[in-house]
Amino acid sequence: MTDILSIPVTLADGRETALSEYRGKVMLVVNVASRCGLTQQYDGLEQLYEQKRDEGFVIAAFPANNFKDQEPGTDAEIVEFCRSTYDVKFPIFSKISVKGRDQHPLYKALTSVVLPTTGDGPMKERLRAMGLELKDGGDIVWNFEKFLIGRDGKVVARFAPDVEPLDSRLVSALEQELAKG
Repeated sequence: MTDILSIPVTLADGRETALSEYRGKVMLVVNVASRCGLTQQYDGLEQLYEQKRDEGFVIAAFPANNFKDQEPGTDAEIVEFCRSTYDVKFPIFSKISVKGRDQHPLYKALTSVVLPTTGDGPMKERLRAMGLELKDGGDIVWNFEKFLIGRDGKVVARFAPDVEPLDSRLVSALEQELAKG
């Protein structure tokens, strides 16, 4: 099993880093997009971040253009959109691919962890009704899929794209991880 925290990533400002920069914090890794029906989740993500960051919580947003060209912008355009539209203060990383042949190593590692996806089902049904083919397995289904990573760097929960950031199931799992201090 790959140490998720050691995988090289790049912040939207071009700085090379790894999620180990946040070691000891509880992290929510989210693949995001600016032109998606779920984009308003930035609001809830920012609220959650503001409420819990002093307890050792961070959100790592990874823009991705894997679904219907819903994230066409450059890193600078994405950051500007997030800050001006949703006043986002959590870290935004450089755009990556979250599925397919060019899938980023971080998402290879995240999707290789076998966990049930909380809220799985309704979003898949809507996507299938729109004529999209979905593979069974660990693939990312759509934008705004969420992975909760404990202070030890292990993935502890996965949430479907349409599970809102302030959903009681997500908040409860987050609070359990934060309580582990």
